[in-house]
Amino acid sequence: MNPEQTKRKYSYVPVAVLCNILWGSAIPFINVGYRLFDISSAGISSLILFAGMRFFLAGCITILIRSASLKKPALPQKGNWKAVLKLSMFQTVGQYVLFYIAVANTASVEASIIQGLGAFVSILIAGYVFRYEKMNGSKWLGGILGVLGVIVMNWKSGSFGGSFSLMGEGAMLLSMTCGALSAGLIKKYTQKEDPVTLNGWQFAAGGLVMIAAGLAGGGMLHPQNGKAFLVLLYLAMLSATAYSLWSLLLKSWPISKISVFMFLQPPFGVILGLLLVRQRMDIPPVQYIAALALVCACIVIINYKPDDPPAKKL
Repeated sequence: MNPEQTKRKYSYVPVAVLCNILWGSAIPFINVGYRLFDISSAGISSLILFAGMRFFLAGCITILIRSASLKKPALPQKGNWKAVLKLSMFQTVGQYVLFYIAVANTASVEASIIQGLGAFVSILIAGYVFRYEKMNGSKWLGGILGVLGVIVMNWKSGSFGGSFSLMGEGAMLLSMTCGALSAGLIKKYTQKEDPVTLNGWQFAAGGLVMIAAGLAGGGMLHPQNGKAFLVLLYLAMLSATAYSLWSLLLKSWPISKISVFMFLQPPFGVILGLLLVRQRMDIPPVQYIAALALVCACIVIINYKPDDPPAKKL
């Protein structure tokens, strides 16, 4: 394989890394948004309303940009509206309503570890539920190393204990599963629909559902100053950019090769948290380096095989 072929073969890598850098910045900015909109962790309806505003705005931004690039309204093809609604129920509503409920009812360390399992679950669902690709030793080994990396980064003496909570750990597991299922649905639906258009409309639909649910539950937002709206705009643009690019990747590449980069979100989240909100690193640097090494090894192992078959056409 010549250098040019190698470059094309791994062209997804920088895009996948960029998506996860953006997602890694989400949690620090969400925490800033909670403060600027005066939202407490106990206000579940307000959390859902905040998330709904973010994703509805992300959908509007995506649709407007795509319409401008096409020089016509970006609308799903006839017969694809059902796919838009189905995807929005898994990717936006199911995943994020459950996520915000879980965050309010789960210890942060346990939540981070469960969330970090999402990449491995996406690989398993792609192989055993959608059957887009076959599981093999490399995928199992890489996935296990990635999970170990997330555990090492979040491990603290005495951090684990207590009983399993349906509204906490249970909701986080369901959220993670919804996210993994949405990756399979994106790969299926983008074979017959423009990924960016699909992503924009499912965001808008899901965001409206979440806004309605938040308002129905008595949720309210109290912006403290203009910075609150800038943070909301950033989160919306983050989602619009990262998920649109991710959808394009999932259309053309095996889910295992793409989803494994999600293991980078916890390390990026720590780095960006230190830079953006001046969080204190509460684990030894050696522990962090070991976790990052495990995650990188996971990515290399799953992406190394030189002759992977092309993504299955649906």
